[in-house]
Amino acid sequence: MAGFKDQMQMLQKLRKAQKELANEVVEVEAGDGAVVIQFSGELKVVDVKINPELIDLDNPSELEGWIKAAIRDGLKEAQEVAAEKMKPMMGGLGGMLGM
Repeated sequence: MAGFKDQMQMLQKLRKAQKELANEVVEVEAGDGAVVIQFSGELKVVDVKINPELIDLDNPSELEGWIKAAIRDGLKEAQEVAAEKMKPMMGGLGGMLGM
């Protein structure tokens, strides 16, 4: 079982990793750049850009599809970044939690 000092060090590392995730940015695009969405490592939308030159206003379902695809792909990629960043913490947390 991990001691109190070990637990505190692990919590500090976890907080640091969480702060680093806030600064990680994943950018995805759909429709050959018609839609660009940025996500943080915390799975929050940072920015959305739509290029009006690449949008067919007579076909809004196409734009909706691109937005859905960008959100789906961006969340998946941001989750992978978060998992990779947190992986070193998980072994230590298992010990802290008695797992």
